[in-house]
Amino acid sequence: MRSLSLALVLPAAVLALPPQAPLVAQERPFTFMDVQEMKRAASWTPSPDGEWMLYTVTTPDWEAAESQTDIHLVSLSEGVPSDRRLTYTEDKDERSPTWAPDGSFFLFASNRDGDDTQLYMMRHDGGEARKITDADEGVSGYAFSPDGRWLVYRSGESNREQLYRLPADDLAGADPEPLTEGEAGVGQWDFSPNGSRVYFTRPDSFNEDEVKRREEGFTVDIRNAITPLSSLWSVEIETASEERETDDPSYSINNFAISDDGRWIGITGGSPKRYERNITAQRLYADLYLMEVATGEIERLTDNYEVGEGGLSFSPDGRWVAFSAPDEMERYSMTENRVYIREVDDRGGAFRKLGADFDQSASVGFWSEDSNTIYFNAGVKVTTQLHALDVETGAVRQLTEERAALSVSRDDDTGTLLIGYSDPKTPPTMFTVSSVDDVPHRSTWTQLVDVNPHLREVAFGEEAEVNWRSSDGKMVGGVLVYPVGYEEGTRYPLIVAIHGGPASADILRFNGGYNAQVYAGAGYAVLKPNYRGSRNYGNAHRTDIVGDYFTMGYEDIMTGVDHLIAEGIVDGDRMGALGWSAGGHWSNWILTQTDRFKAISSGAGTMNWISMYAQSDVQRNRQFYVGDGFLYEDFDTYFDQSPLKYIVNAATPTMIHVVEGDPRVPSPQSVELHMALKKMDVPTELFMYPGRSHGIPDPRNRLVKAVSEMAWMDYYVRGIGEKFQWRQVLETLAPAEAPTVVSER
Repeated sequence: MRSLSLALVLPAAVLALPPQAPLVAQERPFTFMDVQEMKRAASWTPSPDGEWMLYTVTTPDWEAAESQTDIHLVSLSEGVPSDRRLTYTEDKDERSPTWAPDGSFFLFASNRDGDDTQLYMMRHDGGEARKITDADEGVSGYAFSPDGRWLVYRSGESNREQLYRLPADDLAGADPEPLTEGEAGVGQWDFSPNGSRVYFTRPDSFNEDEVKRREEGFTVDIRNAITPLSSLWSVEIETASEERETDDPSYSINNFAISDDGRWIGITGGSPKRYERNITAQRLYADLYLMEVATGEIERLTDNYEVGEGGLSFSPDGRWVAFSAPDEMERYSMTENRVYIREVDDRGGAFRKLGADFDQSASVGFWSEDSNTIYFNAGVKVTTQLHALDVETGAVRQLTEERAALSVSRDDDTGTLLIGYSDPKTPPTMFTVSSVDDVPHRSTWTQLVDVNPHLREVAFGEEAEVNWRSSDGKMVGGVLVYPVGYEEGTRYPLIVAIHGGPASADILRFNGGYNAQVYAGAGYAVLKPNYRGSRNYGNAHRTDIVGDYFTMGYEDIMTGVDHLIAEGIVDGDRMGALGWSAGGHWSNWILTQTDRFKAISSGAGTMNWISMYAQSDVQRNRQFYVGDGFLYEDFDTYFDQSPLKYIVNAATPTMIHVVEGDPRVPSPQSVELHMALKKMDVPTELFMYPGRSHGIPDPRNRLVKAVSEMAWMDYYVRGIGEKFQWRQVLETLAPAEAPTVVSER
């Protein structure tokens, strides 16, 4: 049998599209290489006068396994036709554009003159860039003061970074002067609204021995090592005089926010206990505090052990302080979030809950100028929409009705409204509108970027919301991706792509759900089920798996499959399932509960909740979902819900993918699955990727995962190909030739 480049394989037969979506001659299927080579736009920076926007475009370099970033300029009134590229260093990066306060020029960070990142100034209407810093350790963050007098930047050795100042009217001529000089480095930092001070966080001590032992080659990582608490400091820019603002050993400053009037600072204070303070995967073991700047007095606002509150937000008029937190504030839960609000000056007063009747999560996105409304984005089944929360009544209104992934934000400095948008045939892009009242009216939007125009030549499968009744009678939904060239009456092979979370959801966005459109281009139907445990369908749907993690989610997935078979869309004898993280958990459960699938791909999935509890970097949410009792007093509850208990039922060929140093779902879970299948003579392969993250960090290895996974599905589900061969990946490095059409064996 001859080798194939899986990224270029077409379905077994090229079928005619429905009349409403003709397949024109130049259209081709979407490929894994298309995914790898997509450009990304980011760093949206409107000019002070609201006329222009700077942004960055990152272009992948596949051969070098790197990417390169440049700065672009676009008119906020004219949009895409006015786009202009401003920087052209092909092998270096230009990032973080920032306008000068008067809009006459902008700064950016770049490594164009060496390995370190320095700052450069440039006019947006033409001319060459001019270097303004030459910091020994490079620059790791910068901003103009609100009064326009100073540029402040951070620089220094890792964990020893300090702040420096330059006069804004002589950036290229003046020498930088240090603002801070503590032994430990500056963390988060921000200006006071009048620009006279900078507030910043700093660890209370610095461990010199920790640095030296690593320099000497003692590189052992101590899990949950002892780390210092952090405090809030400030420095006056004119005099470089530092002042410690907090000195309380009962909490560590995680982050802070300053009110627009400068009177208040909202603080998130983390636990002083090292094993709680070092948890990075969830906002637990922290509470909210409010500091009055004039007096330095600090009020503790929450005292909820194991409850994750969002950071404090202040209304523009300075009257209100608000935060988001779970509906059940008295204990840990994964319930939908509400907004809690009170008058800032009401010291000791109770917070009022807003959005209690809204059966999704509410949050503090941005405020209306009159401070009477809070706007936020929230999921609605297979979409995300903009909502408005009335501060007086607590009522929520949905403002948009897009069949898409929609995210509306407002630039803090200029008030410019930005609409992030993606739908099944539109890669992520950005729009703007003149007012929030115009957001619901698509005709008023101005598109600002179009960084992947070549994808208009690609044929995409139609995507639709699909709903079905589960085994207990409840309605469940998800997204169905039809194969390219779908013909009614023909049954197609199916991929069930199971999202992670589980408190997440698949929505109508571009190529969501494990490259679903690549599978659609290869002749598969793809079901992306929003099973019990998913968000966007209400609190009951989201929490219905608590205490019995797998049962109803599994029923939801299988009844969704049965629905598509009954509709005549899917061939029930040609089905595969795949997922990552929680999707990997469900893949493992499916493996042990049914033999209806011909192939499974398990990505970073759990096998044994008992060992997973101790191995993972999170414990409290495992306890919430699996059993709210203490694990070490109730092993049976955890093992009864573990795929490992039922592994002798496994018969489906299973490919396994995991990152070796995954902290969230550690790789021993996948090793345990692989060994069990090997011992039972079930076809299996284990791909262990280098890294220390929950996702595969290297783009080339992400391609390996995608191509090998599809080869596995093709071989076992459709009976084509040779399973995975390395030349299938290596051939993607060569110039693409005409797609090869294969027939099933």
